[in-house]
Amino acid sequence: MTSGVLAIDQGTTNTKALLIDASGAIVARASVPAAVTHPQPGWAEQSGEAIWQSVQAAVGECLAARSDIKLASIGISNQRESVLIWDRQTGAALGPCVTWQCRRSAERLMPLRRPEVEKLVTERTGLGLDPLFPAAKIGWLLDNIPGARAAAEAGKLCAGTVDSWLLFKLTGGKFHATDYSNASRTQLFDIHRLRWDDELGRLFDVPLGILPDALPSDGTFGVTSPVGAIPDRVTIGAIMGDSHAALYGHGIRAPGAVKATYGTGSSLMTLTERPVPSRNGLSTTIAWGAAGKVAYALEGNISVSGQAAAFATAMLGLRDESALTQLAQTVETSDGVVFVPALAGLGAPHWRADVRGLFMGMSLSTKPAHLARATLEAIALQIYDVFAAMQADCGGTLSALSTDGGASRNDLLMQIQADILQRPVRRSRLAELSAIGTGSMAGFATGLWGEEHARALSGAEADVFAPTTDSVQRDRLLTAWRAAIDQAIAGVPQTARRQARQNE
Repeated sequence: MTSGVLAIDQGTTNTKALLIDASGAIVARASVPAAVTHPQPGWAEQSGEAIWQSVQAAVGECLAARSDIKLASIGISNQRESVLIWDRQTGAALGPCVTWQCRRSAERLMPLRRPEVEKLVTERTGLGLDPLFPAAKIGWLLDNIPGARAAAEAGKLCAGTVDSWLLFKLTGGKFHATDYSNASRTQLFDIHRLRWDDELGRLFDVPLGILPDALPSDGTFGVTSPVGAIPDRVTIGAIMGDSHAALYGHGIRAPGAVKATYGTGSSLMTLTERPVPSRNGLSTTIAWGAAGKVAYALEGNISVSGQAAAFATAMLGLRDESALTQLAQTVETSDGVVFVPALAGLGAPHWRADVRGLFMGMSLSTKPAHLARATLEAIALQIYDVFAAMQADCGGTLSALSTDGGASRNDLLMQIQADILQRPVRRSRLAELSAIGTGSMAGFATGLWGEEHARALSGAEADVFAPTTDSVQRDRLLTAWRAAIDQAIAGVPQTARRQARQNE
């Protein structure tokens, strides 16, 4: 019997499990869907119990495929900023898991939108006020679930992000903990002093006693209790938020490179030597805590990335997104057409929720193929904007981009990205970078392999796309993109602008 690591990646739409043997080979994998519901416009939620059931199902399928492997450790990566509360005694979830996409806590943030408050929150957490983050969501849950606030004050409740919920269930309720990366996304955690902050707790009306212990990402997270296919007394050796785990999964351990995940939206992250306050619309965050050190990062989140291709595919009446790419390949340029995919507002580095999408530059010579190519360029141009903001904040040259996620499988998009960035783009051939990242750390933390082995596991195979276009064509595209962004922002109706100013 050989040793191995089980990596659990609990995402918004599915739960994945990987079994990695002691040589670093992925020997089994499983994926189970997870449902998201939208009970009101702008709301998004899941069932905490259903999330837990999906984890058990994925783990059971994965372990059944290789019963000859003895688990040395378990690593967990998770959808970030999704939060729930549960009964400390029974372990039953109270109310829904409010996901990162949910905007229900927007009203709770309105009274906090004062310069002195925003300054305090940003300085201590690295994050701007936004319903994305869990602090206001926890307050909402405590006030909207009958009896929840009184139970919380009496010490009868737990609150946490999805990783802490899974840890609680995996350990039979013995451990209520999270890691620094997830804690740093809550707006309740001081990323400099590495602890929950009393003043932030009062600000968001969250009693800190219900929050999990915050530990390094390779901390001691306890051992499993047997349930279903999950064996007894397996060490849980690593926890990281999914974007952080993907950065680790790419093998990036030092500043200089950027990771981009191309999903429905996109997350870009780059390591920094210290917490770097952003002057260009990015978030300062903790990448992970490992081997006795805390790694910091800058992050930029794009609202609509790969989803732009799905949108254009439907608008053009194409059968699927591969047909969109095939159509885009029939022309060498977008012929002056620019698409601003602000279909859910503009994320980093612009942060304009009031802006809506538009196509610009069309003429009588415009063909559907130009719209298709402009869509792929728009995805890459948004990545460029965040990459450029990171470079400005870091004050130096960022050498390369490492990519993962569904849309990164598109060769044409990756080549366009390399041409726009004028940097090599390195696409991992491994699909489950978040699971690989947390599995790699878990194996290292529990002594199954060394750091060099872990790094080799993370960054072993990749496709590299080198820039090919000339600078004149690239500069022309960037000029047109900037003009389109300006036009999209200028086109916001006056009433929407007034509302946006009130919300700032």
